[in-house]
Amino acid sequence: MAETAQTLDRGLRLLFLVAEAPGGLTVTEAAARLGVGRAVVYRLVGALVEHGMVRRDGRGRLRLGAGLLHLANRAQPLLADAARPPLRRLAEAVGATAHLTIAEGGEAVALAVVEPSWTAFHVAYRAGSRHPLDRGAAGRAILAGRQGDTGVVTTAGELQPGAHGVAVPVLGLEGLEASVGVVALGPLDPEVVGPQVVGAAAAVAEALS
Repeated sequence: MAETAQTLDRGLRLLFLVAEAPGGLTVTEAAARLGVGRAVVYRLVGALVEHGMVRRDGRGRLRLGAGLLHLANRAQPLLADAARPPLRRLAEAVGATAHLTIAEGGEAVALAVVEPSWTAFHVAYRAGSRHPLDRGAAGRAILAGRQGDTGVVTTAGELQPGAHGVAVPVLGLEGLEASVGVVALGPLDPEVVGPQVVGAAAAVAEALS
């Protein structure tokens, strides 16, 4: 049992190493970082390749496989469903479009979006929308969270002319970088809206824990 747990731990660590290597990883590099022999890595890679979690590119470097994309596609709707109730409360309270955004590489991806039901006009924001992490309140909040900054981030017109955003990072989610925010067609008072977004982020973190 202990040996099985150790193998699983090493396999998961190898997956994370491959995920963090944009140019791929050689078996030798993986062995050095895991602190094990090449033979151990070859065994781990064999099992991961068989299940589509890892693949070898034309140069023999290890890269993430399509199996992980399948898992991610199955997991994201579950995450979005769990986050929608607090996002709905936030959207209705503020009268602005609320969203849960996650980081994928250098991009921010809107995972769940809820529009207010009672406003005459609001920002139409599609789930699945992508933008650079360093533009827009949602992405900037994720970057701030990486530095341990939990403060409210505000932006104006960075992604869409006339659109104003307020967002905060969602912390404490292992393996997931995310933010919760709102976007509106007019200015948002961070002193008023900020605490509501912070509360929604905490509720989302609890729902996803």
